[in-house]
Amino acid sequence: MKSLTRAGLVVALAATALSFQAGTASADAPSGAIFTTLADGTEVNFNHYDAKTDVYLDGGPGPGAPQHAAGLDDGTYVFQVTDPSGKVLLSTDPARCRQFVVTAGVISAVVDTDCEHVTGLDVDHAATTVQLYPFLDTPNNGGVYKAWATMVGDYLAGCAALGVPNGLDVVDCGSVRGNRHGFVPADSKTDNFKVDEDVIVEIDTRFYRPGNPNLIDGLAVTWTDTNGASNRKWSYYAPRLNVNHEAHVEAVEVGTHRISVANQPGCQVLAIDHGNKHVKGAGSVDVKITSLGRSATIFINVLCA
Repeated sequence: MKSLTRAGLVVALAATALSFQAGTASADAPSGAIFTTLADGTEVNFNHYDAKTDVYLDGGPGPGAPQHAAGLDDGTYVFQVTDPSGKVLLSTDPARCRQFVVTAGVISAVVDTDCEHVTGLDVDHAATTVQLYPFLDTPNNGGVYKAWATMVGDYLAGCAALGVPNGLDVVDCGSVRGNRHGFVPADSKTDNFKVDEDVIVEIDTRFYRPGNPNLIDGLAVTWTDTNGASNRKWSYYAPRLNVNHEAHVEAVEVGTHRISVANQPGCQVLAIDHGNKHVKGAGSVDVKITSLGRSATIFINVLCA
């Protein structure tokens, strides 16, 4: 289990900051996951980076995923960086500069333009990593940034709905509720990160079996963020990152986050618990974050048959 003294003062969030409800995950959520790393694919503790130029986008099954886990759907994607609400676009270059290609479930290249982003090489599976910079400082008081990725076809359709005929030629297609600069949350993957900020709030899901104290690795949750965009996270063990057999969602923002747990190989879900909150079988819990004033770890426990 995770120590509550790491990264300074880490405490369990007060019960008044939590709200759990039964629900279901989005049926339209894309497969696989995106995640931020360093240029070589190395994970960063708490998704906390020293400088904006250190942050790279990686994608595929995701950290801790089992070999059978699905990667990203093959195709061409576009990415953006925003504040956590998605209202403020922080990326500063035209969308055509922010394209990458997924092959066999992982990022294989950036699209060759006159302004494509710097790339690196993931040491784990020889995938390409893509530098997110340039982007502006976040206006978020908690120092949270949000990275988005969506397929180019979905992005162009999103921009067209906002009255922009070719969104790749502009920096910003505009934004309305349910469409953030051409990125429709139901069609997008997101991940959060921080730059030069100390306070981290995280949601960790742990899987176990009745009567067995050993937590189970390689099991998945779907995190749906405050915009309705989703990402996959798997339970795994990385002591250097203080990840202790948990599916790990870091640097979350204020608002309601949904953690959905489905029946999957290795886990027929019996119950999802936090304190006296209890969901029978597979389903979802909603976690309401009301403040980023201090570091906190929120635990969700899943009982597997």
